Amino acid sequence: MKIIVNGENKEYADKTTLQEVLNNLGLSDKVMAAAVNMNIVKQESWKAHVLSDGDKLELLDFVGGG
Repeated sequence: MKIIVNGENKEYADKTTLQEVLNNLGLSDKVMAAAVNMNIVKQESWKAHVLSDGDKLELLDFVGGG
């Protein structure tokens, strides 16, 4: 299936979870928030959230500053 991750086209197997995508990208420990099709997915749901073909995934990391 094809999904869009932060504006970039990616291909994954059917029934891939959000957590599996994060692991594949090496971002498991860096991402603070994830949204699928503009809907926030809570971190405790990442392992169970199955992505669908055409989903748009936005991964956010909060950066402090002043």
